Amino acid sequence: MRLALYQPDIPQNLGAAIRLAACLDVGLDVIEPCGFPLTDAALKRSALDYGDKARITRHAGLAAFRAAPEREGGRLVLVETDGAVKFQDFSFSTGDTLILGRESAGSPGELYEAAEASVRVPMAAGVRSLNVIAAGAVVLTEAMRQTGAWEKLS
Repeated sequence: MRLALYQPDIPQNLGAAIRLAACLDVGLDVIEPCGFPLTDAALKRSALDYGDKARITRHAGLAAFRAAPEREGGRLVLVETDGAVKFQDFSFSTGDTLILGRESAGSPGELYEAAEASVRVPMAAGVRSLNVIAAGAVVLTEAMRQTGAWEKLS
């Protein structure tokens, strides 16, 4: 199981994703370019003390991400407010990568085209969306439950 951020624009969200990935022992893919300078110092600053505990892979773009060896054999599952299926009705697999779109602009057409599936988090009427990392965490916890990943954590 992996989590991917597509061109993140908010450093604090990247930091939250790094912490989430470290705590739940999932790989984290960052698909660049980012909406902020992603230097080693900035990455360390956003990760706080979790950077060395997370498995982070940076990709120059979507094509590089899709071709990465760690993605081999797994599905790309887009987490989006208009996803085709409620996340709790989707059958996750251990090789899946959950991909999250940009905070400011959502997911472009190329993500929809690349994804083998899309899921959404049901929400109350009249609200727009969850924070992107909060939505990712909700879906990731269900994916981990379905695939038995929780049992591997202490």
